[in-house]
Amino acid sequence: MDEGAPDLPEGTLESEFEHLLEELRIALPGVQILFAFLLTVPFASRFEEVTAFQEDAYLATLIATFAASVCLIAPTSYHRLRFRRHSDPERMVLTANVLAVAGLAFLAVALTSALLFVTDFLFGRTTAVVLTTAGGLVLVGLWYALPLSRFLAQR
Repeated sequence: MDEGAPDLPEGTLESEFEHLLEELRIALPGVQILFAFLLTVPFASRFEEVTAFQEDAYLATLIATFAASVCLIAPTSYHRLRFRRHSDPERMVLTANVLAVAGLAFLAVALTSALLFVTDFLFGRTTAVVLTTAGGLVLVGLWYALPLSRFLAQR
């Protein structure tokens, strides 16, 4: 058990896990659409025009999207394989939460690097850096700073 993690009744843990799975159902379609798009990009006729920097940005986006998909789908697999074996439901919820947070972090990297790849290809490096920086700041602000500021305010 993790330090500082509250001991919760099993029914509450199952409810927490169900809420987590609902949240993942919201995130997954976006990840799947991005991944599907990325799988088609190299086969487009203009892909041969990308620079080495753009290839690196594409590869970073592809790997981050793959990692996000794996982490965001893992709690469902974990739950299914552990279903009815209620040996440690608290560990299952904590593990699923860590995987979901990791998946969202990979998704943040994927979205930011996708923005960099596309804007650099279409508009050039300066515009790409400005838009990617702005987009990354908005993402970090809404996904991390906002919820963490509420958490710290409640302490």
